[in-house]
Amino acid sequence: MDVRAKPHEQLAEALSVPLSQVDALIRARMSSENAPRIPEVTQHLVSAGGKRIRPMLTIASARLLGYPGPYDVHLAATVEFIHTATLLHDDVVDESSQRRGRPTANLLWDNKSSVLVGDYLFARSFQLMVETGSLRVLDILANAAATIAEGEVLQLTAMSDLSTGEDTYLKIVRGKTAALFSAATEAGGVIADASEDQIRALHIYGDALGIAFQMADDVIDWLDETGKRVGDDFRERKMTLPVIRAVAAAEGGEDWAFWARTIGKGRQEDGDLERAHRLLVETGALRSTQETALGWAGTAQAALRELPEAPLRDMLHDLADFVVARLR
Repeated sequence: MDVRAKPHEQLAEALSVPLSQVDALIRARMSSENAPRIPEVTQHLVSAGGKRIRPMLTIASARLLGYPGPYDVHLAATVEFIHTATLLHDDVVDESSQRRGRPTANLLWDNKSSVLVGDYLFARSFQLMVETGSLRVLDILANAAATIAEGEVLQLTAMSDLSTGEDTYLKIVRGKTAALFSAATEAGGVIADASEDQIRALHIYGDALGIAFQMADDVIDWLDETGKRVGDDFRERKMTLPVIRAVAAAEGGEDWAFWARTIGKGRQEDGDLERAHRLLVETGALRSTQETALGWAGTAQAALRELPEAPLRDMLHDLADFVVARLR
């Protein structure tokens, strides 16, 4: 194994056999004899790539605790279907035109196709859950699906509201990102018949990893060395953690009026992005968000102490470092 590879690449190599089975199962279950548009839309998104972090978390959690298969493969495909379905729906809600550098499905086809194919993938995910024969796994993943939907609706109502606080932000993040991470790891522990302490540790790991992942994304949106367009969250008027903290530090006056105009009312002008970035730096909002993300990564790593010492555990430990690596 190449020790220079990134943690998710090391996981992909170590789990190459079950991951290939996941890919085969996804291809088989996204087919439809009656509606050829379903595999067309799904294949467009699946073929765009992605790190497949969530299915890897499921398989790594199960195999770390000695599970030989095969139902961790079903669960890994389940979480990937749920994730793909939410991406299709998100692109419609956000009116996105690009995903992973390619045109979105709603742009190439239409909003109706994206929504309905997303619904189909949700249905397929529940079929896969049932095949494991575990009611507890079904409960975990069904709750995750509901929590994801709650998080998206909460974000829709709170996104541009300057009164949105950190508690609400954390609920949104737990919904839209961390819920599926924690369900992926927890379900892997359950299918492996792990102890309750180990299952709880896997849940904590996935939850903290997902929160760290999202907070890191919030910061990375403002960094110009990542190859991404700077300030998309600002343009979309999202109350991410750095903005929430900068607004809290404004305490009225010109700075608060600036945020009220640009985020609250959506009236953005030339030079506003640069001013917003300056305020995030001057108030320490960017730095404190970085530190908070690193803290959540540490929480994820601490949870792993309940699990057996093994190369897979080391990779999961390094993965928590990787999701915040660009913030150091």
